[in-house]
Amino acid sequence: MKRVLSGIKPSSDVLHLGHYFGAIKQWLTLQEKNECFFAVVDLHALTTPQEPKQLQKNITNLVKTYLASGLNPQKVVIFKQSEIAEHTQLFWVLTTITKVSELFLMTQYKDKVQKEGQKSALAGLLNYPILMAADILLYDAQLVPVGEDQIQHLELTREIARRFNQRFGETFVLPQPLVEKVGARIMALDDPTKKMSKSDKNPFSFIALTDKPELIKTKIKKAVTDSENRIKYDPIKKPGISNLLTIMSLVTRIPLKSLEKKYQETGYALFKEDLAEAIIKFLSPFQTKYNQISSSQIEKVLSEGRKKAKTIAQKKIQLVYQKIGLR
Repeated sequence: MKRVLSGIKPSSDVLHLGHYFGAIKQWLTLQEKNECFFAVVDLHALTTPQEPKQLQKNITNLVKTYLASGLNPQKVVIFKQSEIAEHTQLFWVLTTITKVSELFLMTQYKDKVQKEGQKSALAGLLNYPILMAADILLYDAQLVPVGEDQIQHLELTREIARRFNQRFGETFVLPQPLVEKVGARIMALDDPTKKMSKSDKNPFSFIALTDKPELIKTKIKKAVTDSENRIKYDPIKKPGISNLLTIMSLVTRIPLKSLEKKYQETGYALFKEDLAEAIIKFLSPFQTKYNQISSSQIEKVLSEGRKKAKTIAQKKIQLVYQKIGLR
């Protein structure tokens, strides 16, 4: 049994199919044979402007999504990052051994600066990877499920842990990345060259887990394909229909080759109709559970999770403080 840690930012009131197949589905498997900690990383959400009341709603909806997806509070620890003060305590300690040059190399920061300019870039975004490192190292996580775009951050976490251990003695476990290869990158419906994102300004670019059937049908109907009207999986030459085939394969568990064969004599219109119905059928059990979860259930889960996470976090920060001379 290994200790696993991961989390999702409550920076939107909805999660989409990319979140489920890229992260949560993997968590459901991991919870069966591992000691798992799944956080609502609400401090990370502050790297972009948040309206306070909406942020609270987002946090609630994210916990509901965790539970409705099948995460079992009897098997895993679900907690809010902001309720464990040790995250920010360790964050500050780690900033003192992290080089600014390392932070400037982070791809996500560079992309943001390139889009918005150096003067508008916030320090929180620059320091984001250090807080992520604190989240992981605080719990001695051995495995960290990550998307491909987060591997660079995890490598920095390992380097920070190595540096601390060399200077102060063995303290932190060096975490290993766990990347889901299939379905880890579901692409946007309106632009299959970019990853499906909840922060996308176009609501038709993703399928939210809570979308109503008619909205799902509309989004799939509008999804970008190409002019060839031939069902074939080719992410390079046919990224649009390949993305839709990937989604169909994931929600139906039918192999891509079998789908190609099944739809080889049909066009995009019929395939899209079938895909929409398949997504609706797949999401129906989740949506039923989601709508049944009460506020008291959420409060109970977070309260129990806070106690369990706090116990481990306190022991680790006490050890760290002792090592660096802050008894």
